[in-house]
Amino acid sequence: MGLLKILKKTKEKEKEMRLLILGLDNAGKTTILKKFNGEDIDKISPTLGFNIKTLHYQDYKLNVWDVGGQTTIRSYWRNYFEQTDGLIWVVDSSDKMRLEDCKRELHSLLKQEKLVGATLLIFCNKQDIQGALTCQQIKEFLALDDISTRHWGIIPCSAVTGEGLIEGIDWIVTDIASRIFMMN
Repeated sequence: MGLLKILKKTKEKEKEMRLLILGLDNAGKTTILKKFNGEDIDKISPTLGFNIKTLHYQDYKLNVWDVGGQTTIRSYWRNYFEQTDGLIWVVDSSDKMRLEDCKRELHSLLKQEKLVGATLLIFCNKQDIQGALTCQQIKEFLALDDISTRHWGIIPCSAVTGEGLIEGIDWIVTDIASRIFMMN
């Protein structure tokens, strides 16, 4: 029996998923995680390393890794790729000046061998800010239609209000479950 089959059987029994939240600094990764977990979001400092949360959603146990997005930390992202089922890429929809950096980092991630097969969810965060780019504008700028090697989805959200978070998590969990837990 191959290693992949053993891993799938272990995950199937435990109904466990590993999600990795990445994006540029100040995109709202930690705020999204805390808001989804029902934690206070009034005072959030930049993540200088990583946060790990285990959440229970539907019948699944989600191990969520939130890794800092500062330029100096990005080179360490690869240390967190192992056994990732889903990648949540958070975009600050109000930060038009750094969209080129955002696109470059995302497309660099998508070339990583250890992330092959991971479902991709793009959260267009900060939709509550006036003048924020729409998901359609972000989708076009990030050239998401060019991604043909993996399942991906894009959801507008606000980490502050919580709008769109459930829809996004529901989408990524459903997609991963259909690939990992429904296979015979």
